[in-house]
Amino acid sequence: MDPLSAKPARHAGDVTEVHLFEGPYVTTRGERLTVPQGSKRLLAFLALRRGRVTRAYAAGALWPLGGDNRAAGNLRSALWRLRRVGIDVVVADKWSLGLADEVVVDVERLGEWARRLINGARHADDLSLTHIPPDALDLLPGWYDDWAIIERERMRQRMLHAMEALSRHLTVLCHHAEAVEVAISAVAAEPLRETAQLTLLEAHLSQGNWAEADRSFDAFRSLIRRELGVNPSDELSRMIAAARPERVAVSR
Repeated sequence: MDPLSAKPARHAGDVTEVHLFEGPYVTTRGERLTVPQGSKRLLAFLALRRGRVTRAYAAGALWPLGGDNRAAGNLRSALWRLRRVGIDVVVADKWSLGLADEVVVDVERLGEWARRLINGARHADDLSLTHIPPDALDLLPGWYDDWAIIERERMRQRMLHAMEALSRHLTVLCHHAEAVEVAISAVAAEPLRETAQLTLLEAHLSQGNWAEADRSFDAFRSLIRRELGVNPSDELSRMIAAARPERVAVSR
């Protein structure tokens, strides 16, 4: 069962959500709350980890320079700033802290959507392109903390797999335009990723657009030879060769 759907049903306006895409910011009771600058890293750190962590660990990870006392003081200040603006999403005691259990995180929602597509367990409304936020492949851009970089790459890989799966689901349902659009987005994000190129070829060929598939393959072959000095895989080459119609000279 989907962990999110297993929770008691709540009206959208009752949900408190931490948004890391195009954020961080928080929405609650239909209101958008701006996160203070000095609290953004703490909120993102807790949202991405989700489970409770010790105060010492959080302070050390977020403020590694300046000593333990200064880091602990920065942590207290970040918590105070959140409470001052009415963002009451962190549960903290003397030793540990974490997000409240009822708080939703947009990265978790998107991750569950991606998991369903990848595992072939999609819901009825999972094939909408609106599920993909503009910065889905670049979580927290410009953040260079180790924990942020790791989560950015993890989400990027999950989203690329999900976009490939989404394109294939759409292809099976003959939603060709959407299938091609999603596959092109995956290719644009990672032009050297052969599974994305394969998905795009499948989408083109399922619609009977062999010329589009031919052009995409030739562009990929030129790119991978130039950048990596190798040829496309045999699987990709055989697919395009089998799809190319026999050339017949047209007499005038």
